[in-house]
Amino acid sequence: MIRLILILLFASFAQAKTIQWLTIDGAIGPVANEMLETALEDAREANAEALIIEMDTPGGLLKTTRIMCKSILASEIPVVVYVAPSGARAGSAGVFITLASHVAAMAPGTNIGAAHPVGLGGIGGQQQQDTSGVMEGKITNDAAAFARTLAEKHGRNAEWAELAVRESKSITETEALDLGVIEIIAPTADSLLRALNGRVVTVNNETDTLNTENAQIVNSPMSLRLKILDLIADPNIAYIFLLIGIYGLFFELYNPGAILPGVVGGLSLIVAFFSLQLLPISWAGLLLIIFAIILFILEIKITSYGLLSIAGVVSMTLGSLMLFQPGLSGLQVGLGLIIPAAIVTALFFAFVVGMGLRAQSRKVLTGSEGLVGETGTVSTDLSPEGKVLVHGEVWSARSTVSVARGSKVKVVSVNGMKLTVEPMSDQAS
Repeated sequence: MIRLILILLFASFAQAKTIQWLTIDGAIGPVANEMLETALEDAREANAEALIIEMDTPGGLLKTTRIMCKSILASEIPVVVYVAPSGARAGSAGVFITLASHVAAMAPGTNIGAAHPVGLGGIGGQQQQDTSGVMEGKITNDAAAFARTLAEKHGRNAEWAELAVRESKSITETEALDLGVIEIIAPTADSLLRALNGRVVTVNNETDTLNTENAQIVNSPMSLRLKILDLIADPNIAYIFLLIGIYGLFFELYNPGAILPGVVGGLSLIVAFFSLQLLPISWAGLLLIIFAIILFILEIKITSYGLLSIAGVVSMTLGSLMLFQPGLSGLQVGLGLIIPAAIVTALFFAFVVGMGLRAQSRKVLTGSEGLVGETGTVSTDLSPEGKVLVHGEVWSARSTVSVARGSKVKVVSVNGMKLTVEPMSDQAS
């Protein structure tokens, strides 16, 4: 009897189903795509019943979105997209990913839509944004056809999918269910698993019945590498590294041999440019920032009385505002970072230029030029040549009039190693 119980117990464990769970919270980009690929691989290795993607995204890159949709469509494991928690959204790119899933679900208080394409990125093999009517129409038509195809493949509302692209339509979870955009509304993970249990899905042209009863949820952890990539792929973080690189480069050129500013600045620029190639940047914005760096460097070499610094600050500010494609939610540098950066840069270069102007107007205190205007004491009679003591040093001197030993004289000019002096008062003999 005990043996039978043990056999049944082990059999139940052996038959225990697992659900792979992936959380995507933020803009859709290369990091999100790599997270999906890792989760799909984990699900295949574990022979999971399904992969559930809990998603909250404002949108992202269309190129990356297409890659992710292809991976979902080609998956051997059923993929469920769950827009959650309450307050979450599947905006723009999130619409396509939701439509590509085998089962689409949303939590109460969520929304989906607004999938009109606003840019296709600029670096990393992606096309530059073209605002001309012809190109914009081509991009929109292509995206609308893609959304319609995804919806039709899984028997969802293709008309709404097209409107979400062409007219940026957005709807709530209840409207999505009524319109046939999603299949399930579930407030919690447990309720989602109950709703999925027994549902028939088509995966790679084969039907499969989901068995999620008492299934164990296994989270797909983000590796350290992906955490680092996710951090530096944030536009604000990339911009901060870019600023640190600019300041480090400037300090190294302003004070050659300091080493530390140059090393920190160089490393920061490398990280910044690596981050930027992961993001949809604008060439115009990047060129303006590079132009600002050139102007700041020229400020060190050329006396422009602050004109180059002013032009550099303006160029950097405009470049920062234009650095990322407009309209891509979650892929922008916040004004709360750009404005303080511009102010700090302006104040810094105002200080540097002010110091330079004061240094130019200050009297020379070193070398032979520093002796002009100084007073000294005659060591030997000047008649008209002799010796004078200036700054504790004995100099050969010449005067246009004779001056007695011990008299005070003023240095008029310096000719090589000989001073030309004149008496301070009526001490000439």
